[in-house]
Amino acid sequence: MTPVGVIVVDKPSGITSHDVVARTRKALQTRKVGHGGTLDPMATGVLLIGVDRATRLLGFLAKQDKVYKATIRLGSSTITDDSQGETLTTVGADRIATVDEAAIREGIAKLTGDISQVPSAISAIKVDGRRAHALVRAGESVELSARAVNVERFDVQRFAFDSSWIDIDVEVTCSTGTYIRALARDLGAGLGVGGHLTALRRTRVGPFTGDEAIEIDNVGVDSVVAMGEVARRAFTTWAVDEVAADAVAHGRRIEWAPDGPGPIAITTAAGDLLALAERKDGVARYLAVFV
Repeated sequence: MTPVGVIVVDKPSGITSHDVVARTRKALQTRKVGHGGTLDPMATGVLLIGVDRATRLLGFLAKQDKVYKATIRLGSSTITDDSQGETLTTVGADRIATVDEAAIREGIAKLTGDISQVPSAISAIKVDGRRAHALVRAGESVELSARAVNVERFDVQRFAFDSSWIDIDVEVTCSTGTYIRALARDLGAGLGVGGHLTALRRTRVGPFTGDEAIEIDNVGVDSVVAMGEVARRAFTTWAVDEVAADAVAHGRRIEWAPDGPGPIAITTAAGDLLALAERKDGVARYLAVFV
């Protein structure tokens, strides 16, 4: 029997997020597998994989804050905003020599908090029905609209200065929809020297961390975290009695009891996930039902 739940995978560099899905399908012998939140092939770290009905949880989990560790290289820009793409601009040693730690920290401060960010052109965002990254790689020009994102923390962990570049190790806590490559691009642009990522690792999605992530070669039935446990960790939960549970299962509204508007995970007394819901006109409006 196919397990139902979420797997916290540690994606290795060099494969796509869809590759992880394909390998999980093979390991669990089911087609009902999806991922929540694309990681670039270069990137490593936490990738949430949903199995069976839990694929419907992924969109809600993907909206939670994420934490990344990255290395930004100042001194050149690339078409992809990372080290995998063609170099667009490079500045000389004399220009790099004018950039110091204080200037970098000032630039980072401008990219912290509620900001307006233009996503990287190499992204999964659709433009006229096609992925932006496919258009760019086909040689077409792509202009994406800026979007509001929140960068809660943008902390420098290490500087490394060379005559022709500056590397900065950073840790970023941010809202969904934030592109770390775009932060590197915009930091470099603001300093007038260009910038791109040379390393990226996602260390947390919501409550799920890299410490618990499983290497893709070790994924199996025992790797699946049950939906009730996922809900308990990721959302406020509301345990209901059997009468209310039956109403939820059949799509009937129940009176809203929790504090706050939601989303709330409605569970049985035993902790099994029934639905995600929010408050509307004093009753539960179901965002997704899992029974």
